[in-house]
Amino acid sequence: MQVVIFEDEKVHGLRPLVHFKPVYDLFCGCRTILQKFRFHLGRGGAFSCHLRSYLEPVRRADLPVYKYNGLPKTDILLVNGRLLCDQKAAAVILRNPPAPGQCLRQGDDLIFARVTAGLVAARDGAFPDYIDTEFLAAGADVVETDGFRLIQNIWDPVALHPEELEREAETLSLGRIEGRVSTHSGIENPGNIYVGEGAVVKPGAVLDAESGFVYVSPGAVIEPQAVLAGNVFIGESAQVKTAANLHDNVTVGNASKTGGEIEDSIVEPYANKQHEGFLGHSYISSWCNLGAGTNTSDLRNNYGKVRLSIGGKDVQTGEQFLGLLMGEHTKCSINSMFNTGTIAGTSSNIFGSGFPPKNIPSFSWGGPASGYSHYEIEKAIDTARAVMARRNVIMSPAYETMFRHVAAIEQGEEFTL
Repeated sequence: MQVVIFEDEKVHGLRPLVHFKPVYDLFCGCRTILQKFRFHLGRGGAFSCHLRSYLEPVRRADLPVYKYNGLPKTDILLVNGRLLCDQKAAAVILRNPPAPGQCLRQGDDLIFARVTAGLVAARDGAFPDYIDTEFLAAGADVVETDGFRLIQNIWDPVALHPEELEREAETLSLGRIEGRVSTHSGIENPGNIYVGEGAVVKPGAVLDAESGFVYVSPGAVIEPQAVLAGNVFIGESAQVKTAANLHDNVTVGNASKTGGEIEDSIVEPYANKQHEGFLGHSYISSWCNLGAGTNTSDLRNNYGKVRLSIGGKDVQTGEQFLGLLMGEHTKCSINSMFNTGTIAGTSSNIFGSGFPPKNIPSFSWGGPASGYSHYEIEKAIDTARAVMARRNVIMSPAYETMFRHVAAIEQGEEFTL
């Protein structure tokens, strides 16, 4: 039986966060969903990944992409890629999987399905971009279950983030200082602090783990007078700028730069938010750049629940705090302001005074005063290539093809604000 982490039809509703990556590359806590699978399944838990066809050329070098052998009776265990894997989920996969022809469903989410690969594959052997879970459930022995955590909505990576950080704190190697920590820095509760090899904590910086943990990965730099307090995870080679204030459930991905005040937020790898300004209860994807003085609102003036604008409709999140959800390669100018519950699409260039709309289309160019137009694809690619090169990452032909594919789809849709 081969384990296959799959994407289902609900992933489509998580755009723009999943335009350039499979759903299991989303962060929640200090790990991506895929990293959670790898951690909890361990070395003995080999698995393959299903992903959309346009992503495969970009990811095949670093993902164990599933390849169907063409035999109709090939036994596979499909595992939902939106599942936040933990010990309970790992136990099902490793020790107590469903019987052949059986599915485990929680609500309307199919979590596990043990089927023959030929049931899913097309005639040419390829899997569809999204697995039709309703079709699988219709022909299977469905067992209802509960107690599993999944990403259901675009805001869930932020909403579930604090709880995931608390869970993952128990799996981190805290209480170790392997990097260089200045004698003029402040270390509170060192038993809940980790500073990795090659990391630097400079004079005046404060790592405060009195209520929570602080994890500084190898090669990261914490500059003077920066304050990290209460469940803060800093990825490898990331930089926390002078006088930054990161507190209360913050994850910063590898090689990202952060500054100003950040609270209850996720910043993916290779993102840039290094200047003053507040970022709260937000998700910032890779290759984004927030201009100096950018501020997000994450609480309504009347303290009511936050609504998002999705597909032209108001969607109630049930969350009191929710800020900015930004797709990859999006940029905003200095002193940008974002309303509570704003979705900024992939590869958009946002500038000008005033608040942008609460749903900014992908591959758009403009601002509140001037309005928005299509971001010319050649200009968007040239900018993305330059941004990546600054971090010594070369845009591959496969990446450019993916970029163009997503742009064509997004700009082909109705473009209204």
